[in-house]
Amino acid sequence: MKTDPMSFDRINGFKSALLACALLLASAVSTLQAQELRIDVTKGNVDPLPIAISPFLGDAGLAPQIAGVIEANLRRSGLFAPMDQAAFIEKISDTNVQPRFADWTAIKAQALVTGRVVSEGGGRFRTEFRLWDTYGARQIEGQQYSTDPNNWRRVGHVISDAIYQALTGEKGYFDTRVVFVSETGPKNRRVKQLAIMDQDGANVRNLTNGSDLVLTPRFSPSRQEITYMSFAGDQPRVYLLQLDTGQREVVGNFPSMTFSPRFSPDGQRIVMSLQQDGNANIYTMDLRSRSTTRLTNTAAIDTSPSYSPDGRQIVFESDRGGRQQLYVMGADGSNPQRISFGTGSYSTPVWSPRGDLIAFTKQSGGKFLIGVMRPDGKGERILTEGFHNEGPTWAPNGRVLMFFREDQGSGGPRLYSIDLTGRNEQRIATPAFASDPAWSPLLN
Repeated sequence: MKTDPMSFDRINGFKSALLACALLLASAVSTLQAQELRIDVTKGNVDPLPIAISPFLGDAGLAPQIAGVIEANLRRSGLFAPMDQAAFIEKISDTNVQPRFADWTAIKAQALVTGRVVSEGGGRFRTEFRLWDTYGARQIEGQQYSTDPNNWRRVGHVISDAIYQALTGEKGYFDTRVVFVSETGPKNRRVKQLAIMDQDGANVRNLTNGSDLVLTPRFSPSRQEITYMSFAGDQPRVYLLQLDTGQREVVGNFPSMTFSPRFSPDGQRIVMSLQQDGNANIYTMDLRSRSTTRLTNTAAIDTSPSYSPDGRQIVFESDRGGRQQLYVMGADGSNPQRISFGTGSYSTPVWSPRGDLIAFTKQSGGKFLIGVMRPDGKGERILTEGFHNEGPTWAPNGRVLMFFREDQGSGGPRLYSIDLTGRNEQRIATPAFASDPAWSPLLN
């Protein structure tokens, strides 16, 4: 039976009900005295913050699993260095009691996470956690979550996001999902299915049965809905799929090849490339009226469109200058301007949800590179390179990218993530080969 991943309740600010008045007063005083504990994620090189995650108390089954998800998320972000529990001096036995901060600063833990998991009856459980600034001797954050036991992994992701935001000042990206193309079978008869997973590679499930070729899945920025290409009956069609209900509908039947459908920021339109008479142009479709509007009209191949987060501009790739380069135009197709001028060819551009950067694939010197540049083309920076890298997608906070890589002789593509420093590259394990990832917005 499918578990609804959205069905849990959050209760914020429970620390005031759980802490004694004297503790609150002491915390307030220390807050005034201590400098703010904060990671500056805008720096090009960030030293991971030493953080202690004390074993969660309570339910012997769920407590260690939830704490394990939190530790893995924080470590994988590259911003935090969870400490070895063997070094802990204090053994937390009551999460409502202020920890002995000297015991934690002695092992150089700058932050401390404590928590517990308790049964509420009726098949539900409650998870409480606190985040402490050990050198400032104060509580930074405290929350609790009540849900069904099947949602234990998601609780870990939500707590990870709360810790990330408290210590960086920016929203996290752990409570998200990624849709991708799962690839099985021999290379010359590869079966491609639409699949979805948590951002850390857990809870993989297929969304299609593999009977039809699927390509370029893309998440709606405003709801749990995806658009993708399918060749059902050898006819290319663009589909919408509601993830919560499984309902699928055809956006439209197009007489020619369709490429790279992607949502507008408000989720009310899709923009795509349609091929006709040997060239391809950019079109937009209103999902309510199903009416289409042509945005480019050239003899070139214009494809891979992506909206800016304010919906006012579109970045796309085009060979109108002789080889694939990146261009930015108004959302109505006006005033197209080339923005890429480096050596090699550029493709698969996607605008950051923050609006400050455009990610891309670049082919140069026999390699495929993943990089970013500002919307005016300045500040180009390569994050990673390899035999075949392609298809970047942004985490909803605009700080991490996911892409797929096929190493020479590997037999198939795999998913990887990398942060904007370019130094924290992680492979995302999947049961089969995987390509074309698309990151969801934060779950609600």
